[in-house]
Amino acid sequence: MSETKLKNDSDSGSDPQTILPGSTIGMVGGGQLGRMFAIAATQMGYQVVVFCETEQEPAAQIAHRCVFGRLNNMDAVEAFANQCNVITLEFENIPEATIAKCQQYAPTYPSSDVLATAQDRLREKNTIQNAGLPVAPFAKVVDAETLATASEAVGLPLILKTARSGYDGKGQHRINTLADAENVDWSLCDEWVAEQLIAFDREVSVVVARTVDGRTSTFPIFENDHVNHILDVTMIPATLSDSVQQKAREIAIATAQALDVVGLLCVEMFVRSDAEGNEEVIINEVAPRPHNSGHLTIEACHTSQFEQHVRAVCGLPLGNTDMICGGAAMANLLGDVWGDETHTPPWDRALDVDAVKLHLYGKVHPKPGRKMGHLTCVGESRDTVVEKVREARRRLTSSSSV
Repeated sequence: MSETKLKNDSDSGSDPQTILPGSTIGMVGGGQLGRMFAIAATQMGYQVVVFCETEQEPAAQIAHRCVFGRLNNMDAVEAFANQCNVITLEFENIPEATIAKCQQYAPTYPSSDVLATAQDRLREKNTIQNAGLPVAPFAKVVDAETLATASEAVGLPLILKTARSGYDGKGQHRINTLADAENVDWSLCDEWVAEQLIAFDREVSVVVARTVDGRTSTFPIFENDHVNHILDVTMIPATLSDSVQQKAREIAIATAQALDVVGLLCVEMFVRSDAEGNEEVIINEVAPRPHNSGHLTIEACHTSQFEQHVRAVCGLPLGNTDMICGGAAMANLLGDVWGDETHTPPWDRALDVDAVKLHLYGKVHPKPGRKMGHLTCVGESRDTVVEKVREARRRLTSSSSV
């Protein structure tokens, strides 16, 4: 942080770790998470400068200023970081050197160390396991031979994942027998992770906020349905006992502390019943940023995950995360809804469903499997709002009249 910025913060009478509205927040990444973060930050009175590649990216369309360049263009990184009082990011696959460069100019959250851990599944899982937190049995794999050895320790069937760069099911294989290794392109990654295939009752996620001085707050537990490894529908409240919800929150907070995350961390978990019928929680994946499953907080909670992200990285008091409704649901809108780029979905038909809200990300090219937006609905009953978002989405692709 420059001398001038420090002087301004000091003159405000705030703690040096507090970045007050009127300051400039830098966002590395121009996708939908950056877009929704920028909207929340702007509403709170911050200036937002986005670092991304093109002006067509979702966050670039609504930011106060943009710096365009590739993530490894250090001249562009410097021009961006020099404008910021604090910097954050919207996805993990950013070169560690880029974040290290940002840290020379302003506090940057999450740090390059956190990013290095989040980018490597083996390092991430070892860190979580060493903290005494529950993860599925796993082993390092580099080829078919080591996969055979790992299968003896982990068991079959198992899930084989690239150690780096995988998301939404990309870079993953289900291995039922060792013969399935013939379908693996080992050149995709130098290291892989073999994980025990967990037979779970439900998938949930917990978004926890953590400040630089260690304050934490969690959102309601999100219950998630996936289709083809991509999040399809999220709903709250989760159908979990109070004790399991408390356990999930404690695990999420402990994970944020173990990784030393500042900002938001989403911890995706499996919930399953053991031999005695007791529910246990197992960590699946983590992401040090706002998460797709938390989008419904914009309508469903006193404080959205994006406002909470702003509060956390700026050192402000964390907001109230309680629900303001009886139930809420979100349905993802993938590029499949468009069919092709010449087709405009009948948004009016979806919005004719009572209480449904539409969020589009401004992406130019719809592609199958690409997240283009989402629908949300809040109300008194979880089951009712889940059906409403599903019905609204069906109307976008149904040929029948409403």
